[in-house]
Amino acid sequence: MHPFSYDIYQSCTLCPRMCHADRRRSMGFCGCSATLKAARASLHMWEEPCISGSLGSGTVFFTGCTLRCCFCQNFQLSHQGQGKELTAERLAEIFLSLQAQGAHNLNLVTPTQYLPHILDALDLARPGLTIPVVYNCGGYERPETIQALEGYVDIYLPDLKYFSPSLSEKYSQAPDYFQAASKAVLQMIQQMGPPVLEKESGQLKRGVMIRHMVLPGAKEDSIQLLRWMKSSLPENGYLISLLSQYTPFYHSDAYPEINRRITTYEYEKVVDEAIRLGLTQGYMQEKSSAKEEYTPSFCGEGLDG
Repeated sequence: MHPFSYDIYQSCTLCPRMCHADRRRSMGFCGCSATLKAARASLHMWEEPCISGSLGSGTVFFTGCTLRCCFCQNFQLSHQGQGKELTAERLAEIFLSLQAQGAHNLNLVTPTQYLPHILDALDLARPGLTIPVVYNCGGYERPETIQALEGYVDIYLPDLKYFSPSLSEKYSQAPDYFQAASKAVLQMIQQMGPPVLEKESGQLKRGVMIRHMVLPGAKEDSIQLLRWMKSSLPENGYLISLLSQYTPFYHSDAYPEINRRITTYEYEKVVDEAIRLGLTQGYMQEKSSAKEEYTPSFCGEGLDG
């Protein structure tokens, strides 16, 4: 039995904001009530190759977000609350359906705000669910939450977005982002151990892959993050995924400095530093990857019974 009672929705402390919202009566900062909502469940080909593989990652996009970044490419979910209401029982059926479609793994995107429902669904889907479970999050997690996920999660896929508190406050209203995310990522690595990849297919079966998307005008912040990773995280304890795909979305126009794509110079400076530090286990996205086609349509695909 998992440690997250539905009672936590009465005074929510699932994420580092610890907003104590009574989500039965009003929304938390995440924009969510005590009712589970998701916007899409399908095979997804746009994750890293060791996640998507040849057939796709069985991805469930949940409504809401604990960060709600101003530039979020999934803003329909994180800011606008788009999605369909589901029960834990229906979610368990969706998990098994994705597996039956040939998914290499079960990919839970922004799941933190619904953990009581999601862990119930995982319990219900066992023992039929045999593929790895991916926890795909913004990195803004409580270490206690990560500890409680042991035995449920096989792969952590966190973002590590910011080093600077001023940047994280400005763009995500979370001045404590790095303070929280750095502890959470370390907890993930300690829990998982070194990455385990299937020899023949190259599929990631267990471990941590840290994503970092380079933001316009913030290459020095990215470089500071990389240096922290090199000095503070276990060597060979994780994979890294450097992303160049930043595309202005949603409220980016309110922040002129990020209302553009990153330049080749900005991205190459970050890549050069990663190589200099020896952070080369993983992926470095092509600069040409900043395309809106990587954002799927959130039309409720795969949710109806």
